[in-house]
Order: sequence, then structure tokens, then C-alpha cells
Amino acid sequence: MLRASLIALCAALPTQADEIWVSNEKDDTISVIDVETLEVVRTIEVGERPRGITFSKDYSVLYLCASDDDSVQVIDPETGKILHDLPSGEDPEQFVLHPDDRHLYIANEDDAITTVVDTESRTVVAQIDVGIEPEGMAVSPDGKIAITTSETTNMAHWIDTETQELFANTLVDSRPRHAEFVKEGTELWVSSEIGGTITIFDVATQAEKGKIDFEVQGVHPDRVQPVGFEFTNGDTHAFVALGPSNHVAVVNAESYEVEEYILVGRRVWHMEFDRNREQLFTTNGVSGDVTVIDVASRTPTKTIKVGRFPWGAAFRPTE
Repeated sequence: MLRASLIALCAALPTQADEIWVSNEKDDTISVIDVETLEVVRTIEVGERPRGITFSKDYSVLYLCASDDDSVQVIDPETGKILHDLPSGEDPEQFVLHPDDRHLYIANEDDAITTVVDTESRTVVAQIDVGIEPEGMAVSPDGKIAITTSETTNMAHWIDTETQELFANTLVDSRPRHAEFVKEGTELWVSSEIGGTITIFDVATQAEKGKIDFEVQGVHPDRVQPVGFEFTNGDTHAFVALGPSNHVAVVNAESYEVEEYILVGRRVWHMEFDRNREQLFTTNGVSGDVTVIDVASRTPTKTIKVGRFPWGAAFRPTE
């Protein structure tokens, strides 16, 4: 009888689903989406103009760029409370967490620098001069190289993470936004918002090895602006947010050919996968919502209303 009662009690308890956390740039909030119900289950007030967003490796804390507060906020995801701020330099926009789970590499748009912060000692350990209006950040899987992209200089800047010094600068097309190391760190992809392209580099030589162009039927080329992108399992395909074209491109990562375009919300900016990369969540700034895409069929399945101008997204498992 006792065993049966315990089973019934456990069955009656609500199960926690995984979450997608979305930073809302003009609301100063985070919307937390339940991956199972595809509904917003929490709204958390944060600092001014939240943009870059990522979790620690064990998901025990959330790091958030509060750009207009000139800080990175450290948040307890269980309570939603801000634990403390980290020094970040002026106007932090995007950042990346080093594989050591300790150092944040932060792009400071107004200062033309990359700031490196030790999250344990809460101190700045380096500030590296880069190009004008740094934006995107990436770090190689082995942690040896960090990348900063500069919007006005139109470059990807290669940083040796041991010396915290630049060792290469490579040209890309106009207004680079996002960067990712793929294929076990052998390739670097950089999106150029105004150039309308993604440039692919060989990491070993820093030489350009390919370029992807986009053309959405019925959309003026000026509105096709690649920004954020994410890769499927095995890095076989990239899903690329194309800004005010209101489409996501599906790119074959071997041939560098676009296979398909998916219509989503207005001004799609960044995106995040669920646990198994079966669903993709896109942040659509102007329409103030998130589009859920079924990865296998490459079709949108739901639109979720969030705050004003959703910017970034981060996945959090709950078990």
C-alpha cells in the first residue's frame, strides 16, 4: 500500500522540462521557455539592455551581458536572483566562456577591446586591443584560440589565449557579427551582416577556404543579413539567422551550399537548440517572439511571444 501511494504521489508531481532562456534587449528581462510545453514559464528582471547570454558548464550560474550597465551579471537560475556583477569593460555585447569554465572573453563595442575576466576572482586579467566595434566572440574547443570580430574594421582577430595577444587578423565582408569554431576546431565560420555572407577559414593556416552567399526569393538583397548561426549534430548543417529577411537558411556544412530557407519571425537574430538538437528556437527581435523549428522536417511549428526585442538564447537542462 505504501509503495503504491508513493508511486501515485510521484506521478502527480509536475515534471521539470528543459528550458530555453531568452534575453529581451528592450524589456530588461529574460523569458524562460519550457521546452516541453513551449510556453513562457518565468520572466526575470535583469540589468539594462541584456544581450549576450550563456550558462556555466554545470549550468549552476547564468552569465548575462547587461550592456547599458557596463557589466556582466551572474544569475542564479533556480531563483532568478542576480548574485553579483563582473567587471566587463564598456558596453559588453557578446562573450564566450573558455573551456576552462572560468574565463570570459567579452567584446566591448565602444572601446575596441576584448576584455578577459576571471569569473572566480571577479577580476579583469587582460584587455586586448582589437578592431573598431568588436561584436562576435568565439573560442576553439581546445581553448587555445579566441576570436573577436570587429564590425567597422571588418576583421576576425585571432587571440592566443596563453599570451592574451593577437597573432593574426583576417579580413571578412562588411560588418561581421557572429563566429563559431566547427568540425572539432578545424574551421572557423564568421557571418557578415551587411556583406550578406559567411566566410570560412582554415584554423591551422588562418586562410580563407570558402564563402557562402544567400539569396531569398522575393526579398531584397539588402535585407538578407546573416547574423547568428548554430550547427546540427555532427556539424553536418548550419542554421543561419538572416536578420530582417525574416528567414533562416539551412546550409550544408560540407558543400557550403544553401539547401533551404525557412520563414520565421521578424528580424531573426540568434538561436539555440534543445537538448538533442531536434528543435531550434530563434529570437525574432522586431516581432518580439521566438519561432520553434522542427529540425528534421525544417518546418516552423510554433511561435512563442516573449519580451521586446529578444536578442540571445541559451539552453538549460533541468535534470
